Amino acid sequence: MAEIVGGFLMPHNPMLTVAPQAADPAQSKTIFDSFEKISNRVKELEADTAIVIGDDHYTNFGPHCFPACLIATGDVDGPVEPFLNIERAPIENNEALANHILKTGYDEGIDWSFAKSLTVDHSIAIPHHLAVKTVPGLRTIPIYLNAAVAPIIPSRRAYQIGESIKRAVESWSGNERVVVYGTGGISHWVGSVGMGRINPEFDHRILDMFTNGDIEGLIALDDETILNEGGDGCLEIKNWICAMGAFPGATTETISYEAVPQWITGMGFAEVKLAG
Repeated sequence: MAEIVGGFLMPHNPMLTVAPQAADPAQSKTIFDSFEKISNRVKELEADTAIVIGDDHYTNFGPHCFPACLIATGDVDGPVEPFLNIERAPIENNEALANHILKTGYDEGIDWSFAKSLTVDHSIAIPHHLAVKTVPGLRTIPIYLNAAVAPIIPSRRAYQIGESIKRAVESWSGNERVVVYGTGGISHWVGSVGMGRINPEFDHRILDMFTNGDIEGLIALDDETILNEGGDGCLEIKNWICAMGAFPGATTETISYEAVPQWITGMGFAEVKLAG
């Protein structure tokens, strides 16, 4: 039987590869060391598949279609953005497990959209570059939530999707060892008034809620509060909430946090501590 063996929360900031030299060297080292720590933990966990939860940035999806939740079930490559300084290349999917997650979700009322061919944007490509490619043999199942364009996916629904992912993995007949990455955030304002602002106080509040396993408190944070306190980019914590749905009753342990003005983002890392 397949099992979920670990979970991690991390940023997917494109500046990590666009302008890595722009940040304060000490902050940059802390952040890249955090990705390395995650990679090493995934190796220790002997994982073979990473479910990476991100959100589109008006890159693949636009006025013609905004899927609330999408899973890649076929060929994957990326990144779609040439400015990331990452060579566009195939990304190995775990198609069989991805299709099982899709079908399980349908049975449970999750209205998945799916892509049989997908070129990912930075929300998947950055975690893949820094915490998947660094682990030999680790495959990637990309998942997108609409955490960017109103009406945003409700946080409760994001969590329910994570719960469905857990049930799907545990009902799979294979022997995969799966890790789940919730990516994005924390505070940042993108293409809006306040761009460049970071709110470390709010970021630490968010991290503390994850540390304490206060998922109901996180779900109860309304979108207006998140927008006002953390910016439109902070809505990406819904990706983190979705990841936590795969770990009912779990808490997290913060790996690091840095407010990086050169990268216009408060960037946090945490490892999920499994309940048990």
